[in-house]
Amino acid sequence: MFKRELVSLILPAYNEASSIEKTVFITAETLLKITDRFEIIIAEDGSKDGTDQIAYNLSKKYPYVVHLHSDERQGRGRALNRALKAASGEILCYIDVDLATDMIHLKELIHSISVEGYDFSTGSRMMPKSDAQRSLKRGVASNGFNFLVRTILSSNIYDHQCGFKAFKRDSLFNLLDEVQDKGWFWDTELLVLAQHHGYKVKEFPVTWQEGNATKVDLKKDIFDMGFQIFRLQWNLNKQLKMNGGKPCEVVSESKEI
Repeated sequence: MFKRELVSLILPAYNEASSIEKTVFITAETLLKITDRFEIIIAEDGSKDGTDQIAYNLSKKYPYVVHLHSDERQGRGRALNRALKAASGEILCYIDVDLATDMIHLKELIHSISVEGYDFSTGSRMMPKSDAQRSLKRGVASNGFNFLVRTILSSNIYDHQCGFKAFKRDSLFNLLDEVQDKGWFWDTELLVLAQHHGYKVKEFPVTWQEGNATKVDLKKDIFDMGFQIFRLQWNLNKQLKMNGGKPCEVVSESKEI
């Protein structure tokens, strides 16, 4: 257990009344084995099923729980931006509220930043030693998307969209306002920018099980994310011209365990 830096863990929540309380308990129990200084921020994004009241009650009952409410749906990127800027920790992370990624990996996620000195850390469902259980349809879509990101945006990351990420505060905040997307592409844009700016990014394999109630609309979101790939490519090319044609160093390190 390390005791130096406060860890802020964000749970993005939209209509999660059936699971949010259990997720908070499991998350707190896991964090207590890693650090004695943490907060859990429930970034509750305009829920209509009572998630807001449950989150509020949890924040009143447990001093380490913070409830961040929005009256209207903001979308993944905007909700995460708001929560990250409200967080107090030197180590910032977020995980999907359905706990699709096995919590056994939370220690490595946090230690990658606090102990190993990486700026960004992300779990991966697509590395050779990853164990990911998902539908064929979603698997094909995800593989295709990540292939395009790696090819078009020169990323070294296998899996850009896994909802299991951690950040060094200063490194994140140096980039946060550069991320233009406010939806599902937010994760990808952040990781691509981090690599192009020369930050140390660690990717490691995880055990992952697809949730039953995904909020992703495959047709709509994949079309939008395809558009965002080319929008980001255009921005990076513009930066390249401004730098006199000298490309930024793309830095990342994928770790097998």
